[in-house]
Amino acid sequence: MTAIQTANQASIVEELAEVIVANKAYLSEIDGKIGDGDHGINMAKGFGRAAERIHGKEMTLDAALLVLSDVLMSEIGGSMGPLYGLMFEDMAGALAGRDTLDAAAFSAMLNAGLEGVRGVGSAEVGDKTLMDTLVPAVGAFDAAQDQGFAAALQAMVAAAEAGRDSTLDLVARIGRASRLGERSRGVLDAGATSCCLILTTLAGSIQRRMA
Repeated sequence: MTAIQTANQASIVEELAEVIVANKAYLSEIDGKIGDGDHGINMAKGFGRAAERIHGKEMTLDAALLVLSDVLMSEIGGSMGPLYGLMFEDMAGALAGRDTLDAAAFSAMLNAGLEGVRGVGSAEVGDKTLMDTLVPAVGAFDAAQDQGFAAALQAMVAAAEAGRDSTLDLVARIGRASRLGERSRGVLDAGATSCCLILTTLAGSIQRRMA
C-alpha cells in the first residue's frame, strides 16, 4: 500500500499526544538546562487536551490536526505552543479536501508546516531550534519520494534524528538560550527534540496503517 485514507484518522493525533505526554519530564529536563524548563509541561498539556477532545470521534486527519492547532495556540503558554499551533494549522490546510494521504500529499503537508513556522520566526538551520530537525527532515522526505512513501518516511526519520542530535554541539542564536552563549553548547535543544518525536511518531503511525 502506498497511501492511507484521511477519514477516521484522529487516532494518529492521539498517538502524537501519547508520545509527547510520555516524554513530558524528559523535554522539560532538557529545556531546564538552557531555557525555562516548561517545554515538556506545556506541550503535554496541549497535546493531552487535544487528544481528549478528539477521542472517539470520527474525524479526518486534517480536522484532528486543527483541533490540536487550536489548543496549542489558545490554551498553553510559552513560545512553542503558538509555533507548533501554526505548523499544524498549515499542515491541516494542505490536507483539506484530500481523501487519501500519499507521498505527494504528505510532502505538501510537511512543506506547508515548514513554511508556517518560517512565517512567524527567523530561525534557520544552525540556530539550535526545531528548524535543525524540521528542515533536514522535510528535505530528506522530498529527496526520497521516488523510492516510495515508506522509504521516504524512513529517510525523514533518519534526518530528523540527525538534526536533533546536531543541536548538541550548537550554540543557541535565538531565544532565551542565546543569552547563554557558549554555555548553551552540549545540550540538546528541546524544540528540536520534540519536533523529532512528532515526526518519528507520525511516520510510524502512517507506516502501520499502510501495512
